[in-house]
Amino acid sequence: MSKNYDVIIAGCGAAGLYAAINLPKELNILLLCKRDLPLCNSSLAQGGIAGVYNSPTDNIQYHQNDTLIAGSFKNNVEAVHTLVSEAAQDIEHIIKLGVEFDKNADGSYHRTLEGGHSHHRIFHHADATGKEITSTLLENVRGLSNVTIMENTIMCSVKQTKTGYSAFIRLPDDSYDTCNCHFMILATGGIGRVYQFTTNSAIATGDGITFAYEMGAKIKNLSYVQFHPTAFNNRATRECFLISEAVRGEGAYLLNCKKERFMHNYDERLELAPRDVVSHAIILESRKQNSTDFYLDISYKDSEFLKNRFPMIYKNLLEQGYDLTKEPVPIFPCQHYLMGGIDVDNNSETSLPNLYACGECSHTGVHGSNRLASNSLLEALVFSRHAAKHIASKIADAPKEFDEAEFDAHIGASRIPKGVRTETRKILQNCYFVIPDKKAAAEGFRRVKEIRDDLINGGYFVDADFVLAKSIVTVAYIILGEVMQ
Repeated sequence: MSKNYDVIIAGCGAAGLYAAINLPKELNILLLCKRDLPLCNSSLAQGGIAGVYNSPTDNIQYHQNDTLIAGSFKNNVEAVHTLVSEAAQDIEHIIKLGVEFDKNADGSYHRTLEGGHSHHRIFHHADATGKEITSTLLENVRGLSNVTIMENTIMCSVKQTKTGYSAFIRLPDDSYDTCNCHFMILATGGIGRVYQFTTNSAIATGDGITFAYEMGAKIKNLSYVQFHPTAFNNRATRECFLISEAVRGEGAYLLNCKKERFMHNYDERLELAPRDVVSHAIILESRKQNSTDFYLDISYKDSEFLKNRFPMIYKNLLEQGYDLTKEPVPIFPCQHYLMGGIDVDNNSETSLPNLYACGECSHTGVHGSNRLASNSLLEALVFSRHAAKHIASKIADAPKEFDEAEFDAHIGASRIPKGVRTETRKILQNCYFVIPDKKAAAEGFRRVKEIRDDLINGGYFVDADFVLAKSIVTVAYIILGEVMQ
């Protein structure tokens, strides 16, 4: 493999793949994938991708207003306008690339409704939209001769050089190498594994955010964590199966432990209130009823409609012993999405020159304090395209040579103590879940700082466990530090 590239992209979700597709074909690109290629948060997205595209009743102002309302008007309005006004071109582009969205009998695209949306504007592929988009994008990237894909390759550290950036990587055979680039795109996804319970995949440990933070890039609003109100509640696994917001969009009711609807006591939008509102309502109702037993019920709808509309959800629930068409299913909020991250401008460039961040690890400001449903895949596409376009405008001025930074894996040194990730997850789950506990957060911050100091200064062997633990602890440290301010 080459050691020098024009662009290194870390992450193979929607943002990383779409950036590779939109970069000039004459550039030499390295695409790093931490685990197996299909494993990413993008592929888990069920609901769909929101956007105003060939709609006779919807418009971008409606979409913008819904986004601002959901985000409590803490959004970057310029970024929101970019998102909603450019949605059509990227939805059209991925359709041309081969993405198939569900259609009505007359051949028009079927658009569904989700919480916080005033109009039916969500394009979907049954209830597996993320998988359809990422698999299609990956197929296109595999056809690009200028892109080298490295699977099961962990980026252990990144350093800024005079000519760009150096990435220290651990290869599938457990050997180490250093790769250099003039431009780097971090598209490393979310932070779900910082919590005990999350809808996120195993890769979501906040690596890109940690690398950017260690290099001095600005991190913003990392404490803006979204908790999805309807994760399947089996109380057993760390990765909770998501029951899409689209189920509520199709008419599902939320029930408390008495099997009674309760949302009317908290918000006039009922089950279709934004996610943060619904999650808060569930926690408050939980305290009121002294129970964590909650349910989602759509069994009153036609069974064949439900099986066709939500085939993956139906199948997964059956495997857990529940029939969506016949009975309420247990749900409870869990960590789902990050609205903050590596702060970027409208070109997706960070505060460090030629370092870009796209997708969930970035903070574009479009989501404010709470993401509107199905805006995430759209953000990944729009702003990774912006990153690619901006890199293309600067590539002629890039240096011809490549500097290489020095790294040390501390081979032969001791491994980190056991239980670091487990303890950190417990701290976050206890003190910063839906309704924060400020007192517990202060105590948690002190302990997380101790753990992080030990990892940084302990001279431990830089294996996968060390990299993931340091990322999780660093993210927890930043989140709790913001809470303390």
